[in-house]
Amino acid sequence: MAQGWKGQTRGGVFGYRFFIWLIRKAGIRAAYVFLYFVVPYFVIFAPRAVRSVWSYSRKSLGYGRCRSAIMVLSNFYSLGQILIDKVAINGGMPEKYSFTYENRSRFLEILDGDTGVVMIGAHVGNWEIGVPFFDKYGKRLNIVMYDNEHEKVKRVLESNAMSHDYKVIPVNGDSLAHVFSIMDAIRNREYVCFQGDRYTGSDKTLSCMFLGHEARFPMGPFLLASRLRTPVVFYFAMREKGMEYRFHFEPVLPEEGKSDMRSLLEKYVSALERTVRKYPSQWFNYYDFWNYAQKN
Repeated sequence: MAQGWKGQTRGGVFGYRFFIWLIRKAGIRAAYVFLYFVVPYFVIFAPRAVRSVWSYSRKSLGYGRCRSAIMVLSNFYSLGQILIDKVAINGGMPEKYSFTYENRSRFLEILDGDTGVVMIGAHVGNWEIGVPFFDKYGKRLNIVMYDNEHEKVKRVLESNAMSHDYKVIPVNGDSLAHVFSIMDAIRNREYVCFQGDRYTGSDKTLSCMFLGHEARFPMGPFLLASRLRTPVVFYFAMREKGMEYRFHFEPVLPEEGKSDMRSLLEKYVSALERTVRKYPSQWFNYYDFWNYAQKN
């Protein structure tokens, strides 16, 4: 059986604090340069993450050994850029970046509608870079986040006088409090954002073919979205060359065919696979996502 994600994200509190300090002292581009020293450290001292990226590159993307080695370095460097950009945006420097959009007008029509909205993203790119874009919508945005991650990031941001507009709905163990908070947010015509590509060992899951192999995804976001019968938007914010981000919005309305959780999952996985294939170095799940170790 797949063990799933362990509830802790690569980077952590020290990474936030260090890059906050570096950006304030030397600037964003200097922080990018410093990544050339940080990446080799992770290659040496994060063997589990290296194995997961190597396996993803070799078995899921079908890359050769040389290209997979480059993928490991590129993935860690991309993660560092994402972390730096996230810190810079939270620190009040959104003007340093430029943004382009796909399906923006349709997305705004849905946000301006008279119902709540379920948004499902993934650990690709940098969804948080969209905070300036959401602007007036940000105060109606609720992010479903595991409690241990939420508290760590919250402490770092507060200690450095940084904040965000969105609200967090913490998931804490077996408690169902987050379910009631999600229902309240939808009833109040707010937006609830899930990450659909990561689960813990205690989560119920659904299986689906992803990048040519069977993978498991958390059941919760797709079950809730289908039961609530609200508009669903798949949302990815991907880093382009330079300091530019492209927002990908893919709306799925309840009346568009079947809206059961299996149908939603398949549509989500299709959108995620297109995104990952286009931006392969920007997918950041550092565990055995396909459970290859158990299959060998």
